[in-house]
Amino acid sequence: MTTEHRGLAGTYTEYNGLPVLHATEVELPLVHPYAPVAAGCYVTPGGGRLTVRKAETSAAHLRVTLDHLGCPAQCTPEKDAAFKRLALAAEGYCVHAKCRHRPAYAGGVLRSFEMRTGTIPLAAFVRAALAVELGDFTLVDRLLEQAEARFGLGRPAR
Repeated sequence: MTTEHRGLAGTYTEYNGLPVLHATEVELPLVHPYAPVAAGCYVTPGGGRLTVRKAETSAAHLRVTLDHLGCPAQCTPEKDAAFKRLALAAEGYCVHAKCRHRPAYAGGVLRSFEMRTGTIPLAAFVRAALAVELGDFTLVDRLLEQAEARFGLGRPAR
């Protein structure tokens, strides 16, 4: 069912009970929190778009982006703080490896993370991000505790 035309972006379509998607996105797979994750684009259980790819700045890093198209339910202070903690957990490994890239987190409606390949398993990182999207912060806190126990605090998240 088509809902409305939103300017240059084109027509949006209802998808499986999730918030509306652009017509080009309805073919994206729905990422499952306990399924393997590979590079690519996905629709999340909360209606976001998740992209996993190699980082432009370093082959030793992955860039994970999560876009909620400005959904107010995903832009709460509690969720923003949880996403910052998730980035800080990933960044602890980078600080330990003496990586020299900008901080791993960019907030807002398009959240972007960089994580060092081979540190936090990609499936665990994505599972934690999806849990935050659905309002559960325990996985993020567990990843941050593990990083703090191993390395101490990393650079402060900005």
